[in-house]
Amino acid sequence: MIKNLLVGRSLTSTLNSSSILCRFGNYYGYSYSTFTHIDADKQQPTMVDVSDKSVTKRTAIARSTIEFPSHVLEQLQGNITSDGGKVKDIVSKKGPVFATSIVAGTMAAKKCWDLIPFCHPIAIESCTFDINIVDKTHVQVDCTVSCSGKTGVEMEALTGASVASLTIYDMCKALSHDIIIKETKLINKLGGKSDINKK
Repeated sequence: MIKNLLVGRSLTSTLNSSSILCRFGNYYGYSYSTFTHIDADKQQPTMVDVSDKSVTKRTAIARSTIEFPSHVLEQLQGNITSDGGKVKDIVSKKGPVFATSIVAGTMAAKKCWDLIPFCHPIAIESCTFDINIVDKTHVQVDCTVSCSGKTGVEMEALTGASVASLTIYDMCKALSHDIIIKETKLINKLGGKSDINKK
């Protein structure tokens, strides 16, 4: 049955990582040397060797945007804790939404290397979150990660923002399953070969 689904292609050739990457690279005009996670000689997936890189301060900020049906945030408005007029947290039946998502996002950032195959284990020195209700239907999650190391922390920041957003969804889904995690993107990176600032 599997062979029929593969429309004449053998299971081995279809699932062989090298052949897939080769076809992808040839189609888009890339060579193996273009992809840092592909060994150009062996044509196999690999972790990037950072042994010759210098230790520098690395920082990355990732942002997720969550869209709520208007009635959801309206229902939660009565359960808001604030600090100096700024919304500190919203509370659902499961508990404090933002506080729980910060814990989950931090745990995820620290385990990024265990989730993404070729991420290096990194000694994160700081992982912070800034979560805000930006209007009647949107919540913005910013995750900032920093370390002193040989490789960047973009994936850690993206993972932290993503899991924090998923946790917000989980904490609020009893009110609606129409909550949408619209996007997660890197907005700032400092250290290494190049800096990025999309703010």
